[in-house]
Amino acid sequence: MGIVAVGSELMTPFFQDTDSLFLTQKLNELGLEVDFKFVVGDEPESLKLILSDAVEKADLLFIIGGLGPTEDDRTREVLADVLGKKLVFQPEILQTIEKRFKSRGLVMPASNRRQAFILEGATILPNRNGTAPGEWVEVEGKKIIILPGPPRELQPMFEEFVWPRLQSLRRSFLCRKVLKTAGMTESQIEDQIKDLYPRESGLKVTLLAYPGQIEIHLTSLAENETLSRQKLNQLAKAFQSRLGVNIFSSEGEELEAVVGQLLRAAGQTVAVAESCSGGLICHRLTAVPGSSDYFLEGVVVYSNQSKVKNLHIPAKIIEQHGAVSQEVAQLMAENIRLKSGADLGLATTGIAGPGGGTPNKPVGLVFVALATSSETTVSRNLFLGSREQVKFQASQKALDMLRRYLLEKQREGK
Repeated sequence: MGIVAVGSELMTPFFQDTDSLFLTQKLNELGLEVDFKFVVGDEPESLKLILSDAVEKADLLFIIGGLGPTEDDRTREVLADVLGKKLVFQPEILQTIEKRFKSRGLVMPASNRRQAFILEGATILPNRNGTAPGEWVEVEGKKIIILPGPPRELQPMFEEFVWPRLQSLRRSFLCRKVLKTAGMTESQIEDQIKDLYPRESGLKVTLLAYPGQIEIHLTSLAENETLSRQKLNQLAKAFQSRLGVNIFSSEGEELEAVVGQLLRAAGQTVAVAESCSGGLICHRLTAVPGSSDYFLEGVVVYSNQSKVKNLHIPAKIIEQHGAVSQEVAQLMAENIRLKSGADLGLATTGIAGPGGGTPNKPVGLVFVALATSSETTVSRNLFLGSREQVKFQASQKALDMLRRYLLEKQREGK
């Protein structure tokens, strides 16, 4: 079983082949494993060499991309040559393409006519999101599926027209679950869970580390879906019991969505004052639909003057302790809470880098503060990585502080 991704853009550092990742995941869910993946450019000689090799090796082959209307979209022609098949003009496909352009008030360019030529004997896979149809070809017991490259076209086409036809190839059922954690390093988590790694061949555990977040990927493979799901849930339960509050998501939610759910459930509101994170916390919170229920206000007070003017931080405090300090972070959180009338105030101040650090206050030093009506908590952090990574970790820490506070209040209420 193999995948060939076609496109000269994939041979540059500017584009990633995400389609093959999607296909691999779906095939794994059927208990099928991919034996090889090729990425090849649009040059006819290279394309023919790779397609010839792939067709020879694979009984099930996915070919992605190169189905567009331009001269460098050569997948159809080269594959026809490799298979010794003709390309047959399909008037109904051309009509569909013309209608698509007409619906947008456009006239179809003549070049799109190329997309109406299909391999003889192929089953057409309609494209409801673009102009390039897919194809399902069977040759000498081999199944060859040709799909357009854009993910917004490939994925719906696969789900609607390919996935049902692949069910006959199913060998087993694979279930997945991702546990997302915050507040712990990869090594800390490993020390906590190393005795929980399963020895059963159908169960797998993988740790993936990102700045500010560690993910535990669990997979279960069994002969039927009920058994696979049962084993997966048992494994997940063991990890959840061990890691407890450090896990913020087990159903795919992002941290900002989880925080939003907790704020709404508690009937609490929040306001945010940001310096080094530059508005990232506000962006993440407001990216969640319905966030106006709990998010009141956000300010980016990047300069010292802005901190004084907009949040009334005394200039003497900044002069004495520095803008990046526990004292300033505390006042930022407290004053944005009072200014906005929110129940909770959240603040960040730090040095995102790459410059600006000193021996006493190195790059990556970030103070995060959470103010309530009764107290203010300030966390001192030293984050590693690029400027973008430091900013993200600052926002992650702030949201996680808020999450843990809301969970604690929730437990006290019960």
